[in-house]
Amino acid sequence: MKSNILVVDDEPVARQSLTDILRLEGYTVNSVPNGQAAVEYVRTHPVELMIVDLRMPGMDGLEVVQVVNQISPETEVVLLTAFGTTESAIQALRLRIHDYLLKPAPPAAVMNSVKKGLARREARLKQRGGPSAVSVDEGIAEFSLQDGTHIDLSRRQVRKNQQVVHLTPAEGRLLRVLIENPGRVYSHRELVLLVQGYDTSQREAPEILRPLVSRLRHKLEAFPTLSDQILSVRGTGYLYEGEKS
Repeated sequence: MKSNILVVDDEPVARQSLTDILRLEGYTVNSVPNGQAAVEYVRTHPVELMIVDLRMPGMDGLEVVQVVNQISPETEVVLLTAFGTTESAIQALRLRIHDYLLKPAPPAAVMNSVKKGLARREARLKQRGGPSAVSVDEGIAEFSLQDGTHIDLSRRQVRKNQQVVHLTPAEGRLLRVLIENPGRVYSHRELVLLVQGYDTSQREAPEILRPLVSRLRHKLEAFPTLSDQILSVRGTGYLYEGEKS
């Protein structure tokens, strides 16, 4: 039996569309029209993953996530919004939100995010075994690669043996967004929103990101198993490919 997913959106058409897409993939899906109803549902039902709209009357998406993190910390969250703001982007990272999708998100992007979120939840429940495991606890993330490279995002450090590199806050946020979702292509605009904290046009976003990515790659040159996996996707954005087994 597939996972139980909750859709939270005050727009009836968007809510029904997401519900239909997920049910066609075999998931058990329930939907509610507001944040308070979402909290009440999670209190009384197991929910593996929640897709929640950011802008809703009353309790907004981030407020919902704050409460759900307390009552059901194993529930993965995908934040879905047509609006990009400084506070929402930074808060999304602090609240351990699995993904942040801009509306209108195509069905393929939604399904990809859902599958990765559920896989991440499963891995966490199994104590995150494996050489590339992610440990996330209240915003603290540490990663260990097969060659001994260790990434400590709480301290914004990358180290191997006696070599240590320190990252700026923006570099740390960029690395975190990419490495927590290996294989996912982030658009330039999404990365500006998540890393720099503001929305911009798709035309301007690459120019904003290019110097930051260049500085990060330069700092990581001593750690090729990490730096070589940060790839440019021509005309689209960037991805972290992840270690090859």
